Amino acid sequence: MEYSPPPLFKQGAPARVKVIVFALISIVLLLVDARMNTLASIRQVAGTVLYPLQMAALMPREAFATMGSYFSSLSALQKEVRDLKNERAASAQVMQQARLEMAENAHLRRLMGARAHVPVKSMMSEILYDARDPSARKVVLDRGSRNGVALGLPVIDNAGVVGQVTRVFPFTSEVTLLTDKEQAIPVQILRNGLRSVAYGRGNAGTLELRFVAPNADVQVGDVLITSGMDGVYPAGLAVAKVVLVENNAAGAFGRVVCQPLAGVDRNRQLLILMSLPELPPRPPEPAPPPAKRAQRPDMAPLTTPRAPQLPPAAAAPAVAPAATPAAAPAATTPAPESTR
Repeated sequence: MEYSPPPLFKQGAPARVKVIVFALISIVLLLVDARMNTLASIRQVAGTVLYPLQMAALMPREAFATMGSYFSSLSALQKEVRDLKNERAASAQVMQQARLEMAENAHLRRLMGARAHVPVKSMMSEILYDARDPSARKVVLDRGSRNGVALGLPVIDNAGVVGQVTRVFPFTSEVTLLTDKEQAIPVQILRNGLRSVAYGRGNAGTLELRFVAPNADVQVGDVLITSGMDGVYPAGLAVAKVVLVENNAAGAFGRVVCQPLAGVDRNRQLLILMSLPELPPRPPEPAPPPAKRAQRPDMAPLTTPRAPQLPPAAAAPAVAPAATPAAAPAATTPAPESTR
């Protein structure tokens, strides 16, 4: 029995014949299009009709490409955000450093201006760190005995007095600030010249005028300057400003609290006055008094002469006659003392 394929699968003409026929048709169409240009309108119509099919066929590829670009752009954006944050942090640090340098430069300029007006020689110094004792108001500077720093030298800034050198090492020195409890400085009020002594109040960061009479002419806002009477601080340096005045009617003294004008706890650079103010010479000492004598000549004992003793034969009778004028002095002469 001979097998034959079903009608659906009947191939008709052989495939080789079909290939040859379609190839010839294609060649003819190419020649006609190239020579006569007659298939342009047909091509446009075919492109327009087939465009939606092309887009539908390209959608999977576009979807994969878009997804890949989305994730790649997301990672790129995240990296860019991280870089921008790092750059912003670096820029902020540079800006803070620039601001610090600008403030330091301005402060140094003010210090140089103050240095030109100080009547004594001064030296620039920088604060290294605060003292270890939290109850003391002290700082350590980067200048020591090798730089000529000595005990007792005053330390100032462009606004006023900061403190005094209390310890000296070869390469560093310790400065006790004006607000320390152990510090005292003679001052006077710039407005009326009233003199007093300002004492530090420790961690409060202020000064106090003690032993001020209740009726003293002190007002809030008065500026205190150095009086120069201690021989340490030159006269005329700004010290503090009065911020509180309390008159105690019941007590003998009032209370005056002052705020330092200098940057006691702010500035980093300070000026050390390298010489103490010259005081006028002391007057010559008076000559010592003469040595005290053992006994003054006018206090010598007096020697009284003894009265002469009468002989026994010349004894007076029991009833004596009336005394003559010549014998009167003899009668009034006192009898000799038996103890002599």
